[in-house]
Amino acid sequence: MKIAFFGTGLMGSGFVRRLLATGHEVRVWNRSPAKAQSLEAHGARACDSPAAALDGAERIHLSLSDDASVDAVLEPLASAIPPATWIVDHTTTAVRPTAERVARWDARGRTFVHAPVFMAPANALEGSGLMLLSGAPARHEALLPALQQMTGKVLYLGEAPERAAAFKLFGNLTLIGMLGVLGDVNRLAHAVGIPTGEAFSLFQHFNPGQLLPARAARITAGEFANPSFEISMARKDVRLMIEEASRGGADLFVMPGVAAMFDAAIERGEGALDAAAAARMPV
Repeated sequence: MKIAFFGTGLMGSGFVRRLLATGHEVRVWNRSPAKAQSLEAHGARACDSPAAALDGAERIHLSLSDDASVDAVLEPLASAIPPATWIVDHTTTAVRPTAERVARWDARGRTFVHAPVFMAPANALEGSGLMLLSGAPARHEALLPALQQMTGKVLYLGEAPERAAAFKLFGNLTLIGMLGVLGDVNRLAHAVGIPTGEAFSLFQHFNPGQLLPARAARITAGEFANPSFEISMARKDVRLMIEEASRGGADLFVMPGVAAMFDAAIERGEGALDAAAAARMPV
């Protein structure tokens, strides 16, 4: 199949090499030409414009930075993209703009599918990792064999085309949030005179990630009346963290926001409930 690929950064380059390895003919374009040109050594053809890469393509893939970049590349091509050419966007984009984008291309008689990923560049190259997909079931079924060549697993999330965008943000929020927590652990450690490596060695024995599914299930079920960790006690611990860091000349970034979440729950009279109650949307 002839494929046009827009965006050949770390992820895009891995995807292009994977597509080439599975027998496709790939024309590539990137805003920084050198990144596209480097893929010619692997069999791709670098083009100096998206329109040139589009010429003869049976499918378009994108791996860009955001909603604005997707629209900036695709909108000028609206009349040039043939009705039979599928558009598959792997970019991490916002939920409502994604829904609007799919509707806009549907109105033009074109098939636009959003398929963001949880992958590192190595996963894109190897065809491993997780790809998210949402939209009309018929589109999912038609596109699935092609996407399965690009990833270890395709997770279908339902008919609303913007759901994949939402779930991608859920996952990235968790991953980025973990970095914020590690940053606060590091700052607290330095405030009390413990080197980073020693502080982080705790996680060789204690894995908080194992608790995530159980905590999420508790929030979903709304089971807070028999607490394993009361909100009031969790709030006290957060106070200790913030105060101890301050004594050592460090400011925490994440824990003050968590403190505000607990304070709001306590103000609702929920201090004796399980700490998970503070994470739900209040009624």
